[in-house]
Amino acid sequence: MKNTLTNLNNYLFEQLERLNDDSLSEEELDREMKKADAIVKVSDKIIQTGELALRTIKHRDEYGYNNKTNQMPDILQLEAK
Repeated sequence: MKNTLTNLNNYLFEQLERLNDDSLSEEELDREMKKADAIVKVSDKIIQTGELALRTIKHRDEYGYNNKTNQMPDILQLEAK
């Protein structure tokens, strides 16, 4: 898995599809539900980190920090470079 928010979003939808698989046994579904819970917890932290990076940039822009590159932090990139 690549480390972009787009890839994270795709991975979350893949997990949702696995949870919606009607052919899973009760045991397999239980395993997927536990896995999904762990994925959601980690994903929430990744999203929180991205939100912090975005707020930092907005704060910098609002208060006139002069960043000559005007480049987004890697964590906010939608696609891999």
